[in-house]
Order: sequence, then C-alpha cells, then structure tokens
Amino acid sequence: MAFKRFENENTLNKKEKVELITEYVDYYKILIAEKGLDALNVKIPRNAFESILDKIGEILIEESVKISKNGVVKEFLDSNPVPPHMSDLLPDEFRTFSLMLNALKQWVSAESAATDRYLLGGTARQTCRGVVSKCIVTGEVLSQDAELHHPARDGRPPILLSKQGHTIVEGFKPKPNTKIIDIDEQDSNSEIWEKIKQIRTEKHMSWVQLREGCTAIIDGSNICRPGAKSFANKIIKETGLNANQIIRLLELKKL
Repeated sequence: MAFKRFENENTLNKKEKVELITEYVDYYKILIAEKGLDALNVKIPRNAFESILDKIGEILIEESVKISKNGVVKEFLDSNPVPPHMSDLLPDEFRTFSLMLNALKQWVSAESAATDRYLLGGTARQTCRGVVSKCIVTGEVLSQDAELHHPARDGRPPILLSKQGHTIVEGFKPKPNTKIIDIDEQDSNSEIWEKIKQIRTEKHMSWVQLREGCTAIIDGSNICRPGAKSFANKIIKETGLNANQIIRLLELKKL
C-alpha cells in the first residue's frame, strides 16, 4: 500500500482558527497553574514505538543490501568512491544504509512539517500572534524572535513563547522553591560552583563544551559538539541556573 499523508477533512476558516488557538492557550494557562511548566513539555517514552521502529530498521537493512547491488544506488556508489584506504572498511550495503537514513531523515522532516499544517495550514505563527501578545511562561511581551513550541508531538498545534520562555521549558526545570540567584551570588557561591565542577568531572566534559551546550540551548539549535547540550542541561537541572547564567558564570571565572 502506497503511503498517503493524513489530510484534514474539516478545514477551519480564519475566525475558527483564532477561536481554536484562543481556547488552546487558555487551556494551557490553566494546566500550567495546576501542574507546572512540565505540562508544556510532555514526551512519550521511545519504547512505546519500539516494535515498529525495529521493523523500520529491518526494512532499511534488507533494502540496503538489495538496492546496493544494482540500479541508481549502485551507479551512485560507483560514481562516488570512497578513498582507497576506506574501501574495505565501508561495504556498499553500509554506505547504502547511511544514504537511506539521510533520505529518511529528510522524509521525516517534511512529514513533521505537514503535521504542523494539519489544523492551521501554514498560518500557525500568524494565528498565534493574533491571539497572544505575552509569553505564558515568562509574561514578557512577545518580540520578533518568539518561537513556536509544541507541548506534545501528537499533532496538536504549537504555542508561541518568548525565546527565554522556550529555553526555560526545554532546558530549565528548577526544583520546587529554588531561588534563582543573581550573578554576583552565583560567582561567590562555592557550593554551586563545586557542583558544576563535580558534574563536569563525572561527565568527562570540557568548559568549552559547557559553553557550547548553553549557547545551543539559548539559540534553540543543535550546533555544538556531541554531548554538549545534554551536559549543559544536566548542570541546569542540578543547579537551578539557566543557560545565560551559566555562561555569565563561566565569563566571571574566565573559562
């Protein structure tokens, strides 16, 4: 059976979209008050889809072996040989598998974008801006760098948050009653600094990786070395500091 994308048979007009998002934002305001910011960042365990992901993996491997032997893929492999010293280390079926993973990644990206358009079409940002003027996380006025955030990746629309609000939801979850101390207190608070050094030693990471991870969290990107973002998130969760505060602390420590 050929793949056919889900299509919304109940398309909404502009007025209906505005009403929908207004109710949606109000719903999350109540949910945040009841359950905290975790309500804006709900994720299903990966093992819930383990069986289907295994099947996809099996198909990719089987097809990689099959199509690496002839046709367009074989022609591509022959036209783009690897350096001689790698030829025995990278068999054609593995190279094909890698190419298929990249194609799958592009397909997933396109289909994810399509799910975002299911309810609101291509007007999510405009509709959200017409409904909310302040971030429901920080209360600050939404500027041009506001970001769309998905509370759960199950097809529900995104919510427009400020850049700082998005950073807080994605990477900063303070412990109950945690005081967000100012930078002067941070610099002199040896307990927090010792905790950061302890985590760094346990993770075998560098100060450069910590800075890169914090910068990636602030920018909402993945432009950093492997493990840097998770390293920064670990320190954020353990210390109650946010990414900006950690970078400032590194500056004060001349690191």
